[in-house]
Amino acid sequence: MKQTIFKTFLLISGAVIAAFALEKILVPVMILDGGIVGVSMIISSLTKLPLGALTIALNLPFVIIGGRSLGKEFWLRTIAAMAVFSASLSLFECLEFTVTDDELLAVVFGGILLGCGVGLIIRNGGCLDGTETVAILVSKKSNFSVGQVVLCFNVIIYSMAGLLFGLNHAMYSLLTYFIVSKVVDFINTGMDQGKAVIIITNQGKLIADDIYQVLGRTVTIMPGEGLLSGKKEVLYCVITRMELSMLRRILEKDDYTAFMTISDVSEIVGKHIKSSKGAPQAVSTNS
Repeated sequence: MKQTIFKTFLLISGAVIAAFALEKILVPVMILDGGIVGVSMIISSLTKLPLGALTIALNLPFVIIGGRSLGKEFWLRTIAAMAVFSASLSLFECLEFTVTDDELLAVVFGGILLGCGVGLIIRNGGCLDGTETVAILVSKKSNFSVGQVVLCFNVIIYSMAGLLFGLNHAMYSLLTYFIVSKVVDFINTGMDQGKAVIIITNQGKLIADDIYQVLGRTVTIMPGEGLLSGKKEVLYCVITRMELSMLRRILEKDDYTAFMTISDVSEIVGKHIKSSKGAPQAVSTNS
């Protein structure tokens, strides 16, 4: 219960931090975020509609679509993060001050704060932008990574920004996106790089089944032996940044006795096997 409360607190804190970075640093100088939030910012600037209301309204269909496939807990945490984010945007909009009018300072410090907020949300099992939920679904059913799908969305959004507000704002927005990505990378130990996970346990088959059921990832199971602990099973799996928090929850929720290490994968050669359907009766020992 304490862990759940703490994660929820960090999730809410991340949403508030992200809202502050947008409303009081980036919006005043017309620097856009990516995804649905970026679309909301464009519409808000053209129509003067409240950014907070637009964000929740445009994100809702994506969350409903993604929530059915990504699990109840992820869906609830995403809804909570988006609700707090939208409410915080409306609150900060009422405060009559801006942090800076300098575009370069806004890019750097706004990007860092926004990355911290988004990183905290993702780290604690939620999501702030509807495009990410769709990107996770597309990634699970294709060979495209989450980052590649999100990048395609953002290329379209920043192209629109360039046409509507000028190339300077589009380039500043793109620079902010890269800063946000690096900060999220720092907080979550991996942006779009694959993550090689090694799990040492006595419950290899059960954990492998759970990983396949939840993430759709096959697992290589190898025999091992500890110097003091005796016979063990060694599980090897390659996952994405977005799946890392889900894997942590798999190991935490069932009180598995397991030792896990996580490392970056610079390149994946060959077919990276993923399931787009339910788990089979038995998990293969070859990934």
